[in-house]
Amino acid sequence: MKIESWIFLGGVFFFAPVAVVYGYMTNWSEWVGFLALLMLVGLSAMVGWYLLFTAKRIGPRPEDRVDGEIHENAGDIGLFSPWSWWPLVLAASAAISFLGLAVGWWVFFIGAGLAVVGVTGWVYEYSRGDHAH
Repeated sequence: MKIESWIFLGGVFFFAPVAVVYGYMTNWSEWVGFLALLMLVGLSAMVGWYLLFTAKRIGPRPEDRVDGEIHENAGDIGLFSPWSWWPLVLAASAAISFLGLAVGWWVFFIGAGLAVVGVTGWVYEYSRGDHAH
């Protein structure tokens, strides 16, 4: 994971000068691109720091070592819900909320209410019904 973290942290040293050059080339009159590049610097630093922190905590993975074998990384990776419809509900609520920013605040509140229902359903998905523990 250290290689991935250094790639993302290297993005900080690339995108920060690019943001300054972009601002200079536009005579500091176009702020959206400059601020977007600065946010990209922040996002790159955040992901790089997280990966570096996680690499120190879990140690080297088999793919980080030269002598690593494929079978060393076998096993369960996580818990995935292929039958879950709640991500679709949350995506629809995000779309409605963003539509509300353009159309009117009343539409935003409908999307926010639907998001509360979607998050609640997703959190309690394994606590009720066929897949309860």
